Amino acid sequence: MDPLDPLAPEPFRCPNAARAPNVDHVLAWDWRSAELAGWPSGTSINPFLRYAKLHHSYWLARARGLAHEDYEAIVNRLDRAVAAVDASGHGFVITPFDRCDPASDALGIEVWAKDETGNVAGSHKARHLMGLLLHLDVQKVPTTRRLAIASCGNAALAAATLAKAARRPVDVFVPPSANPAIINHLRALHATLTECPRGPGDPAGDPCVHRFREALKRGALPFCCQGNENGLNIDGGATIGQELADQLAISEFLPTRLLLQVGGGALGSAMLRGLRQAAGLGHIEGLPMIHFVQSEGAAPLHRAWVGVANRALGSLGHGLRADDGSAAGLADVAALLGVHTAQAAVTEALRHAATHRSTYMWAWEDEPHSVATGILDDETYDWLALVEAMITTGGWPVVVDEATLLEANAMSGSGADETGTAGLAGLIQIRRHGVVADDERAVVLLSGLRR
Repeated sequence: MDPLDPLAPEPFRCPNAARAPNVDHVLAWDWRSAELAGWPSGTSINPFLRYAKLHHSYWLARARGLAHEDYEAIVNRLDRAVAAVDASGHGFVITPFDRCDPASDALGIEVWAKDETGNVAGSHKARHLMGLLLHLDVQKVPTTRRLAIASCGNAALAAATLAKAARRPVDVFVPPSANPAIINHLRALHATLTECPRGPGDPAGDPCVHRFREALKRGALPFCCQGNENGLNIDGGATIGQELADQLAISEFLPTRLLLQVGGGALGSAMLRGLRQAAGLGHIEGLPMIHFVQSEGAAPLHRAWVGVANRALGSLGHGLRADDGSAAGLADVAALLGVHTAQAAVTEALRHAATHRSTYMWAWEDEPHSVATGILDDETYDWLALVEAMITTGGWPVVVDEATLLEANAMSGSGADETGTAGLAGLIQIRRHGVVADDERAVVLLSGLRR
């Protein structure tokens, strides 16, 4: 299709998505088309100011006739409103990146952590939604227009916090199992809640997402953290990768591995965007090996990666199979797919996956359960970008059990819950399975305060 008009009032979702449901549809702003002189060198502690020129809303504002100072004023106004609402008492700031001593000592390697527990609403989720809020403000979308999100936790809190700050109504679709403390907090933020139980005759997938999509049909705006529903949330979330790139440049090292917890996949897509912007502008040397981590309760991304990898292996005529299951076997597959001679097979497999979505990604058959409740999405909605990143960096998905999730949480020494320390759980697992060398440096993300 032709590129979507970037000045369109709602450039959220591919207009062809409904007509071709078995094709992977994700909109992405082409940041390389912007007038960038290089990597931003600002000093603001607000990432939406420091990295403004790497974001769609900034260039949209300029195209609408606003000066640089006008855009800064919009960011500052919204940020002050967020600070007035959020329990932290502050708006968006650069979050810490430090050596995680408890994990480093326990695992015998260097483990570094970017800690998002002090961010707005206690996690990274508000980053995604601030990108959308800036777009709505620049486009002067009426504040009477309802916002909608499907979430059981951190994303819902972020949406309700930002919606209240911007004085916009928000509908939150939650499961019956949602944490009562979070439900009470959402009510205190004046969000409108709809409980969405699973019924025997319901279609496959998360009933909260089904009710959310019904709200969109009634005219609500997708104020969500799923890239396939609103591509601009990846643009806002990219600040986390942009910050990490700066922090790696200051620390003067590139980690050997990056492990991120995955539910719907927006965090992974956003981190990749920020890091790839930094690499594309010469600010960092490249990307580390990437692993995305899910729990045994629901691992649709692992299933998709296996399907893509096996298709590529079949084209190569190799005896290896990605569904071997062992860490050593997955590492061997990842190494084989990363060599130059496998590029054509990998490209073909990814192209096939993009146009045959249901062959690789479909809703988890059973109702998911795990102590890491925030990564129990029935589908990994932003799956294809994550599969591509793992294959091209030599990584693979990690599926962890409940005991390791609990162990990682205790080891982290942080205030994050088991969802927020799941990336560390993945590192524990592959380290113990012998595929992480003693001299490696790994980076994990801690995100999501225990409620």
